[in-house]
Amino acid sequence: MSSDAGERNRPPLAGLRHVALFARRFEDTVTFYVDVMGMQVEWRPDADNAYLTSGVDNLAIHRATVDAAEEGQRLDHIGFVLDRPEDVDRWHEFLLGRGVPILAVPKTHRDGARSLYCSDPEGTTVQMIFHPPLANGPPD
Repeated sequence: MSSDAGERNRPPLAGLRHVALFARRFEDTVTFYVDVMGMQVEWRPDADNAYLTSGVDNLAIHRATVDAAEEGQRLDHIGFVLDRPEDVDRWHEFLLGRGVPILAVPKTHRDGARSLYCSDPEGTTVQMIFHPPLANGPPD
């Protein structure tokens, strides 16, 4: 728990915009995030690392060594924010057409969010989510 004094002294956050994943199927995983999710390779410093972006974030893919894959790092899921609830359904159809495993079909949650879950080639759960406080919404 934090105190009020601690909250006043806490520096502001700009949001969670960077995730790093170990991947045993390194090239397949990079291809998934580029070809299926539409991210771009921002930087490939060497054959074992790729840094991707959708323009507002950074996803690092690191080739997993046997040791890294066995260390037991736990990650529940990563999420991509969508601007409209109907975009979740559009993504669902798109992912199905690409043969991407769907873990949970589109659903509207009690807070007004709408999401689906799929799996990348490494088995990482990926959420496509419209979350009203985070969505940009349609242009004015």
